[in-house]
Amino acid sequence: MTPSDFSTVRDLLRYATTCFNTAGLFFGHGNSNAFDEAAYLILHTLKLPLDKLDPFLDARLLPDETAAVLKVIERRTVERVPAAYLTNEAWLGNYRFYVDERVIVPRSFIAELVPDRFSPWIEDPDAVTRILELCTGSGCLPIMLADAFANAEVDAVDISRDALAVAQRNVDDYDLQDRITLIESDLYSRVPPKKYDLIVTNPPYVNSGSMSRLPKEYLHEPQIALAGGDDGMDLVRRIMAGAAERLTDDGILVVEVGNERPFTEAAFPDLELTWMSTSAGDDMVFLVTADQLKA
Repeated sequence: MTPSDFSTVRDLLRYATTCFNTAGLFFGHGNSNAFDEAAYLILHTLKLPLDKLDPFLDARLLPDETAAVLKVIERRTVERVPAAYLTNEAWLGNYRFYVDERVIVPRSFIAELVPDRFSPWIEDPDAVTRILELCTGSGCLPIMLADAFANAEVDAVDISRDALAVAQRNVDDYDLQDRITLIESDLYSRVPPKKYDLIVTNPPYVNSGSMSRLPKEYLHEPQIALAGGDDGMDLVRRIMAGAAERLTDDGILVVEVGNERPFTEAAFPDLELTWMSTSAGDDMVFLVTADQLKA
């Protein structure tokens, strides 16, 4: 296909949707289907409002505009590059974040729980003054946490210097440099010796069997941010083991484990984990208190 074969946004939208469906692309990084993915990529490439497709459907395109969109469609279809890497942006709720292939594409069920400030487990959100967020990646969760807990300072940790460079860009974009401290550390190893009211983490938790079957889109992401060992619990065990001495007496730990609830419960049979409700059900995120961990 050449740019001259297309006249309007509608033409490109139809073509892209067909390409994506024919190629059997996987949609797990934001949009859930070929049409929405096509619309998003076309609007973003043409620098049009992302929430206003209809007014532009029959707008005639310049040849260089068509060529730019076709290039994006080809990369998404042939190279299977996630849309977020093509546009250098990802959304969690109303929050926009810069992303590139130094970090995984932000996606977290914890993000659904942050606006409610983990009610009812945190009775007084204004009393939360110290938060630790482990495996921060792009910095999306600490930014949302800082926004939700107005009196809190947030320490955000990642082992990857490249990931922290992306996180710093996002922290700067939200002007939260005074409240979010980025720390290059292997979990707790270089975290200051202080107590936190809340520890939050969305760590690598994909078990080795699932890692071997990941769709091609996920292979563009840093594998260190996905792989959790044979049962997916390698980092979760270390996080749980070190949390007690890092939490205040009434502190809580919130951990995302995706589809790994069976492995999680097998790894911690003596703990009564509280499973929190998300849009995907009650199997994705669990909460445990400092008292439980100390016991």
